[in-house]
Amino acid sequence: MNDAQTVAWSDDRRKQDFEQWFDAIAARHGLRAQTLVPASSDASFRRYLRVQGEDTSFIVMDAPPPQENVRPFMHVASMLADAGLNAPRVIEADVERGFLLLSDLGRLLYLDALRAASASQADRLMRDAIAALVRWQSQADMRTLPPYDEALLQRELDLFPTWCVEREFGHSWGDAQRAQWQRTCRGLIDSALAQPRVAVHRDWMPRNLMVADPNPGILDFQDAVAGPITYDLASLLRDAFISWDEEREIDWAARYWHEARRAALPVPEDFGEFWRALEWMGAQRHLKVLGIFCRLKHRDHKPQYSGDLPRFFGYLARVATRYAPLTPLIELLEPMAGPLTTTGFTLR
Repeated sequence: MNDAQTVAWSDDRRKQDFEQWFDAIAARHGLRAQTLVPASSDASFRRYLRVQGEDTSFIVMDAPPPQENVRPFMHVASMLADAGLNAPRVIEADVERGFLLLSDLGRLLYLDALRAASASQADRLMRDAIAALVRWQSQADMRTLPPYDEALLQRELDLFPTWCVEREFGHSWGDAQRAQWQRTCRGLIDSALAQPRVAVHRDWMPRNLMVADPNPGILDFQDAVAGPITYDLASLLRDAFISWDEEREIDWAARYWHEARRAALPVPEDFGEFWRALEWMGAQRHLKVLGIFCRLKHRDHKPQYSGDLPRFFGYLARVATRYAPLTPLIELLEPMAGPLTTTGFTLR
């Protein structure tokens, strides 16, 4: 095999395993090793390569064990296909060594398309994403997914004080601050657990959606769980890399709520109640993401994510000032977020 020089391997054994697997499947699909190029990477140990076949391109997932396990990806890919949604098809798999050959959904991320879109274009893209989300929630069998339970919700929240407060900003909380944090966590967890449960993608955001036919293409779904019905919509509307004014957030949330009711999904009859649950769910996610982005910087040497920390402080400040039980969060955020705790943050 003579792979493209643009594909680097930090581990010679991993490179040898890949070449052995690739050589075994190349002839079946007309794969040309010299066309291998990086396609994308994510915040995990996974990465993706693009390779040309005879008349189409494919994606290779490189998911090195023991850090990664391709089985959940394969399972959820099957669930999405069964729901009639557009996700990569698994064409070849070496489960033990962590290599998959996937269908290629294209090159245009929702994130890039939305950044360049007019208002009407953005609305069409978001409506497609909302329709697909309703289909996913109404068609997927959540019983085959692990639960988004209290223990997982708490582990995610614990990332914030460990990696953001202590490691990124060097702050130490006293007893009163720790007590405030524990009460905040209790409220967010109780709100999440009180919601109806559905299949949750867990990262239904523009960076994981592709402009495709049918639209959207859906990526990065291996961490799917059975959990709160508002989680994926909160991920879509209050994203890590693009933000919207609240009028548009509410408009899209109302569109989802109407479509969910038509699909007999268990959303509250009162939209205000639904919006509150969505905002509280979003707050749990924002605290988790702040912790993850700081961990990526300090543990995994991926500092680029930390540039979006202000976005999440802004999201949190908006919610914490709106709901009295979350107001104590402002005192915890202020030493790190500064004026964002009063002015908020909105940026496309």
